[in-house]
Amino acid sequence: MQDGTTAWLQAEIDDLKAKGLYNHIRTLDSPMDAWVTIDGRRLLNFCANNYLGLANHPRVRAAAQGAIDRYGVGPGAVRSIAGTTSLHVELERRLAEFKHAEACITFQSGFTANLATIPALVGPGDLIFSDELNHASIIDACRLSRAETVRYAHNDVADLRRQIDNRGDFRRRLIVSDGVFSMDGDIAPLDAICEVAEEHGIMLMVDDAHGEGVLGQGGRGIVDHFGLHGRVDVEVGTLSKAFGVVGGLVAGKGIIIEWLRQRGRPFLFSSAMTAPDAAACIEAVAILSESTELIDRLWSNAELFRREMKALGFNTGHSQTPIVPVMLGEAQLAQQFSRRLFEEGVFAMAIGYPTVAQGKARIRVMNSAAHNHSDIEIALETFSKVGRELGVIS
Repeated sequence: MQDGTTAWLQAEIDDLKAKGLYNHIRTLDSPMDAWVTIDGRRLLNFCANNYLGLANHPRVRAAAQGAIDRYGVGPGAVRSIAGTTSLHVELERRLAEFKHAEACITFQSGFTANLATIPALVGPGDLIFSDELNHASIIDACRLSRAETVRYAHNDVADLRRQIDNRGDFRRRLIVSDGVFSMDGDIAPLDAICEVAEEHGIMLMVDDAHGEGVLGQGGRGIVDHFGLHGRVDVEVGTLSKAFGVVGGLVAGKGIIIEWLRQRGRPFLFSSAMTAPDAAACIEAVAILSESTELIDRLWSNAELFRREMKALGFNTGHSQTPIVPVMLGEAQLAQQFSRRLFEEGVFAMAIGYPTVAQGKARIRVMNSAAHNHSDIEIALETFSKVGRELGVIS
């Protein structure tokens, strides 16, 4: 039942539906894997950020189960009071070692890692240079900081230089960029951005949520990919994608990590990551440290899918990573395409405004090491069938 204060919401929701922008949320009834069960049907899954298939890996599951037996489930406190266990300390030590960083701190999610970091480093009277396609968590963190934020053109180092040259003196300055852009799958030119930051004495932060476990030697991320160890002040990541669990991390200079333990608000005011999550993350790091097999398989699958989709005539944008956008343009077409894929047994969601710009709706395909080449062939056949049916390809 609606009253006068909420009637406007129904009008807004009706408008979203009319424009093809209403988000129909599917409910899974199975583990996260290459194939999932939705509404009693088994579907091939190309929606998830489960890049390495670790979300249902037996070693990761066993680690979580063992941690429950030893530590219980709920943390019972924030990290700074009574919520820090030996598991948290070990996870942070292992992550710092894995990423060749001075130190590391973990948070409840990648989103909260950004919300903790940016407002702790800059505030009123400071200046942020932010890529125009940065993730929503970066945008929200910039707003929370109350620093002035200047957007520069996407991956455009020349425009970044112009924006810096056009600004006056500020107390502190920060450049922040995604490492891998989650909607297009392209990679930030972090090496060139790093040179700009060093030339102007500006702090540099990269959010590598979609590069963790994907880029660099053994999945060590974009800083490793470009060989920039020790030159990037802050590297934010997530443990909910390639690592297959949940949580966020900030790695980098030791003094910055120490400061975040004192002033990172989600660290101070939100309960700690649970023990089974922390233990599962430790095991995921161990798996990545032992072998590149899963990463090699991920890239093999992604390259096969991208190459064959282009051969079929699909527009896959400018992706350089296992994220492959199938560009469709209008949101209603993308929604229709996603529904038909679902009916044919492939789970791949439509992405439209405001996640991407108007007129740039797409199906975002997320490849995974959990897929085999037979799965990729099934997906290609289904995309081909639906694409011809809807007139997207000839």
